[in-house]
Amino acid sequence: MKAAIHQVDAAEMAVKVAEAALAPNFSINAQVSNNYDNFNGLPGSRAFLAGTSAQLNIPLYQGGSEYASIRQAKEQLGQARLNMDLQRDSVRASVVSSYGLLDTAKSSIISSMSAVKAAEIALAGTRAEAKVGQRTTLDVLNAQQALLNARVSLVTAQRDRVVASYAALGSIGRLSANEINLDVQVYDVDRHYDQVKSKWIGVDTPGEK
Repeated sequence: MKAAIHQVDAAEMAVKVAEAALAPNFSINAQVSNNYDNFNGLPGSRAFLAGTSAQLNIPLYQGGSEYASIRQAKEQLGQARLNMDLQRDSVRASVVSSYGLLDTAKSSIISSMSAVKAAEIALAGTRAEAKVGQRTTLDVLNAQQALLNARVSLVTAQRDRVVASYAALGSIGRLSANEINLDVQVYDVDRHYDQVKSKWIGVDTPGEK
């Protein structure tokens, strides 16, 4: 969104620059000179000259290229504004979708935990019934398989919640090394600028050896 907004600002300035080609141009020039004339080392005349001049240029018609440039800049401005609207809608849709997936993953975890508890109770009951001869070994194995499936579903739901949480952070622009406290060296823009702003010669960048 920030990049799209800056593109709109740049396009607005480009329109103003293109329109400036139709504006009058006024310039002032000043010149001062001091001349000494001598003959065989003898002092001669001295002339002090000063002058000013002003020039005003008013464009009337220059083939229409300026008008075409203005129309082109305005069309590009409209395109930049449309792109900004598209980016805004895309970001909103991404935020809504990612948070929806996150809520779904959280609900799935609760459901899977309930399913695991139910499968554990069912397995305990099946084993108790098998001890008195009311259930077969196959019934016990089926109950164990159902518990295993429930636990797998719980692990999958937990994994989905982690993925959805990172997707939600990414949709709001917080999936960065600073925000999630990664143990990495973070690029410092201000430090880089301070290292090169006073550099007159050389092609090395900060960090190069």
